Amino acid sequence: MTRLLDAHGLEILHARHHTRLKWHRLRKRFADPLFSAEVMAEGFAAGASMELDLRVRADGGFVVLHDRKLEGETTGHGPIADKSIGDLRGVLMKDGARPLILSEDLAAMMQSTHPAALLQFDMKDDFEAIGAKGIEHLAAHFRDISASVIVSGGSLDLIVAVKEKLPHLQRGIDPTDKLYDIWKASGWNAVETELRADLSGPTEPDTIYLHWPLILNAAKEGLDMIGLCQDHGKRVDAWTFTLKNPETGFSEEEWLNFSALMALKPDQITTDEAPATERAWRRRTAD
Repeated sequence: MTRLLDAHGLEILHARHHTRLKWHRLRKRFADPLFSAEVMAEGFAAGASMELDLRVRADGGFVVLHDRKLEGETTGHGPIADKSIGDLRGVLMKDGARPLILSEDLAAMMQSTHPAALLQFDMKDDFEAIGAKGIEHLAAHFRDISASVIVSGGSLDLIVAVKEKLPHLQRGIDPTDKLYDIWKASGWNAVETELRADLSGPTEPDTIYLHWPLILNAAKEGLDMIGLCQDHGKRVDAWTFTLKNPETGFSEEEWLNFSALMALKPDQITTDEAPATERAWRRRTAD
């Protein structure tokens, strides 16, 4: 991986291990507007790892939004899956009255980036909803982009379809919900068995996304989920750790959890407060 020249809000070095700080929903700071094209451009220039959510449209394209319906995040109304590109062109984000980022726009924005930049497409719909039409749209618009992209989602069928159509893109899976259910029903041994199956499964993932409390709970019971994934050649993203008070840094509880997480050497931590997290870490470790 190309090393990051400007580490401000990008990564933490601990015990000779680099842990990237991923900007959740294109936010470098929680005060940033949701899914900001300006913040994304800043991240592309700096070599940041960033995440955005994609929802499928009726015409097979995508829009950068998290919710299934337009009402929560935008001035529009109704399910996104019922809308075409024309329906969405006049819709604005509630935060700042900004235009929506459509997949067509996104492809154009990604033509020139820092070589270390990484953009995660977190697919919020399953393969049944996206279908072959949506996969073809991704192939048409992102086959030749120069930037590094990782496509992630909870739908394993979707990730397999991406692998087959766009093998050059990185892939990620998030088995968190499934693993929580297995833990509650059958315990940690069953969780380990299922995670091993995912690691060697047909998606052939590059990165595994895991809820950070799940990682710590497993570690307390002797299951190092991060180590297990890394032993299989996979990276681990621990999501989403955001400081409650970015100005003052870690509370004692936050510090106990974050330092325990860092001791397990995740490859990446998702956060809404990347610069503040790095700053708080330096302040604590300098003592």
